[in-house]
Amino acid sequence: MSKTEKIAVITGAGSGIGKATAHALLKDGWSVAVTGRHQDTLDATIAEAGSDAARGLAVAADVGDPQAVAALFAKVQQRFGRIDMLFNNAGQNAPGVPFEDLPYDKWKSVVDTNLTGSFLCAQAAFRIMKMQSPQGGRIINNGSISAHAPRPDSAPYTATKHAITGLTRTISLDGRQYNIACCQIDVGNAMTGLASRMAKGVKQADGSIKAESMIDVTDVANSVLFMANQPLNVNIYHLMVMATDMPYAGRG
Repeated sequence: MSKTEKIAVITGAGSGIGKATAHALLKDGWSVAVTGRHQDTLDATIAEAGSDAARGLAVAADVGDPQAVAALFAKVQQRFGRIDMLFNNAGQNAPGVPFEDLPYDKWKSVVDTNLTGSFLCAQAAFRIMKMQSPQGGRIINNGSISAHAPRPDSAPYTATKHAITGLTRTISLDGRQYNIACCQIDVGNAMTGLASRMAKGVKQADGSIKAESMIDVTDVANSVLFMANQPLNVNIYHLMVMATDMPYAGRG
């Protein structure tokens, strides 16, 4: 199969890592469906791809809503006929408050997007990949450094990112018989709207506030592209990308 025939779906693609990854894939010859909550930002993601925009599709959807996800993947299948890669990238965080003060609605909102949204999109893609011909595809889940080492006051985000690791491993196992590969990229401090505060100063395990090094979203996008372009008999099961001097090994 040529690059121009490969079809990708990217969630959370209106900005940040999702947007950068959409551009990287389109430039590499992929056809790309982007989704997120806001149609205008998705349209901008496609338009900014320039001459590659003709291979893009923008569909607004709430990944935590089963009906919206079903409609999204129906539109993708109608337009492109198959799915070769899903990048489960959509995510959000809750305000960094003490654990005992975390409101239930903030917990639920993070779980609905980060975990339930990843499950629903992976399940929809899995069903299509299982039935299409040639059979198979790749699901890439966006985890986090927090899937390994938490930050203070981050229970919802950290819990969902640990859960993403479990989801990745079970999909990887269950997908083997259908030629479906599943893998995870764990990102540390990429310069996005969600993480940009890290460059200004963030709470450390000892309670101090320190600025942390960042990487550019294009560095993450290139890593996702590398994972996506492997043949299906090869799986980069886990990839971690971060600033060289980011406080990871010594966190906590």
